[in-house]
Amino acid sequence: MRFTPSKLNSFLFLKLPSAYICGVRVKQITTEQCTVTVKHRWINQNPFNSMYFAVQAMAAELTTGALVMYHIKESGKKISMLVANNKGNFTKKAKGRITFVSNDGHLIKDAIERAIETGEGQTFWMTSIGEDEAGDQVCQMEFEWSIKVK
Repeated sequence: MRFTPSKLNSFLFLKLPSAYICGVRVKQITTEQCTVTVKHRWINQNPFNSMYFAVQAMAAELTTGALVMYHIKESGKKISMLVANNKGNFTKKAKGRITFVSNDGHLIKDAIERAIETGEGQTFWMTSIGEDEAGDQVCQMEFEWSIKVK
C-alpha cells in the first residue's frame, strides 16, 4: 500500500471503523511527520460538551502508528508492531477541529535497523500533540511502540 492520506483513511474505514465513524482523518504524512484531524461532533462528545478523551487518543495514536507502518513498509521486512504503553495529559477542553501532529518519524528508522540487526524486539516512545483551531494545546499523548522482526 502506498502511504497517502486517502489510502490511510480507506484503511481506517475498513480496519478501524470506530475511529472513522468518529471523524478521525489523516491529512498529511511524510517520513518524519503525520497530521491527523478530528472535529468535535455529537458522535464523539462527552457529557461535558467537549471531545471524549478516547477519540483524542485514537487520533493521537494514528499519528504515531501511521509513521511506524510507513517505516516498516519502507524497510521491506515483515515486522510486527504493538502499542506497549501510553500516557496522556489533557490541558484544555477539546472543541472544534483538533489537529494532532507527531514529528517523531526519525525514531522509527533507528529502532527498525536495530531490530533487524539483533533479531530482538525494540521499544521506543513517540509523542503526538493535539491543538485546537486557535493553536492552543489541548492534549499531549505519548505511545510506547514495540516492534519485532517476524
